[in-house]
Amino acid sequence: MPSTELGERDSRGSLGTVRNAVTLLELLGEGPAYQHLTDLAERSGMSVPTVHRLLRSLVLADLVEQDPRSSRYSLGPELVRLSQRYLARLPILGALAPFLSQLRDLVRSTIVVQTLVRSAVVTIDRVDGPDAGLYREAHAVPDALTTATGRLLGARASDDEWKAILESCSAEQRAVAEASRNEWAAAPWLVVEGQTFGPPSHVAVPLVDGQGGILGALVATVPPGTSPEEIEAVAGHLIRAGAAAVRTVGHA
Repeated sequence: MPSTELGERDSRGSLGTVRNAVTLLELLGEGPAYQHLTDLAERSGMSVPTVHRLLRSLVLADLVEQDPRSSRYSLGPELVRLSQRYLARLPILGALAPFLSQLRDLVRSTIVVQTLVRSAVVTIDRVDGPDAGLYREAHAVPDALTTATGRLLGARASDDEWKAILESCSAEQRAVAEASRNEWAAAPWLVVEGQTFGPPSHVAVPLVDGQGGILGALVATVPPGTSPEEIEAVAGHLIRAGAAAVRTVGHA
């Protein structure tokens, strides 16, 4: 066999291995914290030996950890280090840093920076305000369309990304989203009502650069039942701070 054909075959095989490993990491990020080998094989559609071999490699890299008592698998600590390295290189976080505490003191509420990763919203920075009580969502990864951030950023995403978001939500959420996409994409800010004994209301503004690139969203929590006038005032503060941070990124 010519060396070029052998190289192409090895490349395709390596790509498949990486894709399968990513699939396992995604499955480990869903459902219970620790999962059984056979369950992962069934959900992934891969054979048990294949899944076992991939998991062993991921464990050696600390991307996955195995509980010595139950032999079940979970996401590993190396993912935390990699995510922190990634966040440290995001220019928008550095640009927003001087504003977060000022915003917190100005609106007297928790200020959050979020981004959209596929069909989920991820918090990448947070400054707690006086409203931060027993209910905290520091590590929550909510579905996109349940949040103001997800609606703002998802509606501005590409058609393929929007389609993936719709496929991950309920039929009821999908119907509302399809009817509201243009409105959400044009909105300077959005609010999603919270619950008295659950997640608070969130006001979010998109962070969009001069070329239309999505940098994330700046979010403030507000108590359920906050008046429209107060919400609009909070949104105004977020918009001004976000615009200043985006200008800083543009000048960097």
